Amino acid sequence: MGNERFDKGFDLLSKIDGEAGQKVIDSLEDICPDLGKYTIEYPFGDIYSRPGLDLKSRELATVSALTAMGNCVPQLKVHLHAALNVGCTETELKEVIIQMSVYAGFPAALNGMFALKEVLSERRA
Repeated sequence: MGNERFDKGFDLLSKIDGEAGQKVIDSLEDICPDLGKYTIEYPFGDIYSRPGLDLKSRELATVSALTAMGNCVPQLKVHLHAALNVGCTETELKEVIIQMSVYAGFPAALNGMFALKEVLSERRA
């Protein structure tokens, strides 16, 4: 797609989660390729690449937010994989999901924990 923000974001996302970036681009190609581009440029080219937090902290924050939202299981699973890829432990992820039960409620925390269970099963297979 060829611009500096996209290239920077795509490289960072590839480092964090392998093929996830390309899958996003591919899945949107036939309906709205611009959304695929924006999904790479802004979050990863602009935000994730900022110097204020390391990738592990950014992924813990992302897992927390997606868990709290409660309606983002596909994205949550991508970021659970990413969190594990950048050094988060299974225990840290469980704790951050449990923490969300206080602020987002038990249904959101349960959904988050079930997503983590699926991700861990996938990784062990």
